[in-house]
Amino acid sequence: MNELKIGSHVGMNGKEMFLGSVKEALSYEANTFMLYTGAPQNTKRKELSQLNIPQAHALMKEAGIQDFVVHAPYIINLANTVKSETFELALQFLALETERTVAMGSHTLILHPGSHVGEGSERGIRKITEGLNAILTKDTPCYIALETMAGKGSEIGRSFQELAAIYDGVVHSEKLRVCFDTCHVNDAGYDIVNDFDGVIDEFHRLIGKDQIAVFHINDSMNERGAAKDRHANIGQGTIGLTALHRIVHHPDFITVPKILETPYLDSPEGQKKAIPPYKEEIALLRHPL
Repeated sequence: MNELKIGSHVGMNGKEMFLGSVKEALSYEANTFMLYTGAPQNTKRKELSQLNIPQAHALMKEAGIQDFVVHAPYIINLANTVKSETFELALQFLALETERTVAMGSHTLILHPGSHVGEGSERGIRKITEGLNAILTKDTPCYIALETMAGKGSEIGRSFQELAAIYDGVVHSEKLRVCFDTCHVNDAGYDIVNDFDGVIDEFHRLIGKDQIAVFHINDSMNERGAAKDRHANIGQGTIGLTALHRIVHHPDFITVPKILETPYLDSPEGQKKAIPPYKEEIALLRHPL
């Protein structure tokens, strides 16, 4: 029997770094997880030798965690046709992130496709494909998973058609995959609450459902089609626990990692830190309703 893979975003910092990430995932009783190789807002990165990779792998093996995913930083914008230096930085840093992803032992690097900054999605998509063609070869040892976006501002990836257009323009599209974010897809206008199978059928016609390499499982603060991208805790938003539970347990995607990115909870009075909701939310989604 195939085991459900479910986990959350975890941090990577302090002295333990990657080892601490695995420990955090285990504290949530997760069997997969997602991390950034450094701060998502900047290009500052520690040397691989400082990440405690062998120790992290040993703990993963002991705990039975077979895989995890990496998220590229938000500052990578391959769709920028206005500032050539932004595009060049994105190219260099994405190449570095693919190397770090592989060195850490993951096969999947999640990427926000980018924002066209007012130049139109067609030009933005052409720029994204140019960037991916500069990086991906037949020998690239990991997949780049394009994330479905909510359509906020000038984001590209708000529709399956836009993602399909990127696939069409990439020479080594066999190295592409998709990260299906439930909040983003809802906010982009797809009815995953009442017709998830219909949404997947449309995705399958355009891209192929076997291309979904990871799910981001998030509730949404917004009505369907709001194009806003505001995550809510599981069962506290407009998608709801029943629909999200059905997606998590969909028979076509049992072995596809499900990653929670829901907001931290307010801490009880007297405590300074907000509290991660992941242990409780993972349990909620893992067990029958």
